Parts: sequence; structure tokens; C-alpha cells
Amino acid sequence: MANRSMEVDQFMAELVHPLKAQVEAVRAAILASDASITERIKWKAPSFVHSGDDRVTFRLAPKGIFQVILHRGAKVKDTTGFAFEDDSGLVEWLAPDRGVVSFPDAKT
Repeated sequence: MANRSMEVDQFMAELVHPLKAQVEAVRAAILASDASITERIKWKAPSFVHSGDDRVTFRLAPKGIFQVILHRGAKVKDTTGFAFEDDSGLVEWLAPDRGVVSFPDAKT
């Protein structure tokens, strides 16, 4: 994929995490979903950028936690008329424009 970054490739090569295979699978799915999405390391994990803003950031916590944070960038934005669509029911909504999907183990 042309939108893969060497920085994230290196990070992933060095990553020691029990859910590394799931992290790689979600990374590949995000990058394959839209060629304009790019990636970088932010907050010690892969983050995915669309139209200049980070939109999806991984949280790779100790003890094997893997979370996908869905957001609209670092700065608070007006949420009037905005809603993420979640037909899966997997997203825990922390705010109208910030959600998290948790992967607690390899079975999820």
C-alpha cells in the first residue's frame, strides 16, 4: 500500500504486544479503506490522518489492551449536526464525536 509509512512499519516491526496480529489487521483495513488516508506515530502508537486531521488513533496499553480511538482531531469541534454512524454496536461513545473500540483479547 502506497499510504504506508516507514515510521509506522518500523514501529510495528519493533512492537511487542500480545495483540500485534490484530493491530496489524486493523491497520491494514484502515489503510485499504481509502488511499488518501496516511499514517504516523502519535502518542506512541499508529495514528491515521484524513484531510490533515488525525481521525483514528490506536491505544496500545500495557497488559495487552488494544483500543481504536475514533475522533475528529485533537481540538474540540462543534458537534451540532454531527454524528458518527455505528451499525456495529462495537463503539463505546465517550462524547458525540469521540468513541473507542476495545479489543481485550485475540478472540474479539
